[in-house]
Amino acid sequence: MLAPTNPAELAEALREAAGRGQTIALAGNATKRHMAGPIAPADVAITTMSMRRVVEYEPHDLTISVEAGLAWQELEHLLAEHRQMVPLDPVFAEGATVGGVIAANSSGPRRRLYGTARDLVIGMRFATLEGKLVQAGGMVVKNVAGLDMAKLMIGSFGTLAAICTVNFKLQPMPEAERSFVVPFATAASALAARDGLLQSQLQPAAVDLLNPPAAKGIGLPQWGLMVRVGGNTAAVDRYEREFAMYADTRAFDNDNQHKLWRHVEGFTPHFLASHEDGVVVRASCTLKELEAVMTSFPGAAIARAGSAVCYGYFEQPRAAAEWVAGAVGHGWKAVIEFGSDSCRRTMDLWPAPGGDFELMKRVKNLFDPSNLLNRGRLYGRI
Repeated sequence: MLAPTNPAELAEALREAAGRGQTIALAGNATKRHMAGPIAPADVAITTMSMRRVVEYEPHDLTISVEAGLAWQELEHLLAEHRQMVPLDPVFAEGATVGGVIAANSSGPRRRLYGTARDLVIGMRFATLEGKLVQAGGMVVKNVAGLDMAKLMIGSFGTLAAICTVNFKLQPMPEAERSFVVPFATAASALAARDGLLQSQLQPAAVDLLNPPAAKGIGLPQWGLMVRVGGNTAAVDRYEREFAMYADTRAFDNDNQHKLWRHVEGFTPHFLASHEDGVVVRASCTLKELEAVMTSFPGAAIARAGSAVCYGYFEQPRAAAEWVAGAVGHGWKAVIEFGSDSCRRTMDLWPAPGGDFELMKRVKNLFDPSNLLNRGRLYGRI
């Protein structure tokens, strides 16, 4: 296992391995080793875990640049000291690195308001198999020079190049925050409430929908709509008045609020830890299709109800494969997001990659013509 301590060493390690025609497995802390395509055997393993520096931090400019191996929680704690944040809420946040979060394009409940990594990353430095260090974007929010190159790396699972440093546009923490959990008898009634919320002047940070099996974990026997709001005290109080119209609404503040969302963000890790053959499916659809998608899951399911991204939890791989096949027939975009190594080696993880897949393959060929880097990590397709 090679553990370079800076971008130059990382670039040189890639150049040497590629020069010898060796296959390469690239990772941070490998917290998402059960995500996307299985990690293929490789001649050389490289980790970014020794690259942990904060390169530049300008709290007044709301920007920060950090190395890829920095622990995600360490970044969060540093920013919290200045009441700032990168609100991605990634899965496996407890052990994830910055580079791993960005390479997997991980996001969570607050993507509804703040977007994904593509909205918060303003620059990046990455190392190619030729041993070159490429700077894309910068430390200025409005600087777009080369930013498209950085966006290629987001969600590429390390199949193109190695992320060395990431520059973020930061968000100030709201003055006040509060979360609400509203129970509903049906998905349709919950989504009607969501529609009213999204059509109002209110702009919640997160709107998640939990079906009854998933809602049991927060003490609900039926569908649960979870809403996270922030702003000044007057704005948060207005939300409270709006939600007072729904019976049995529960409000959460401070530590109780954080525990509530940690439950949602940790649902996938906990599910996988307790189900050896468990599979997590991710499906994207339109807001109108969300009810059909969520009611079609036979087990627990959670949706980013403001952006129509759904996660279904299956105890058996076969049931997950059958559901994905049906989803493709409905025109929903679905992938096997998480699963054991054995099931991901035999399943079609990404049955309908879409019309831009040929372009993706050409990009892969430009960066890695010999297919040496993280083979198969992009859902077994690249």
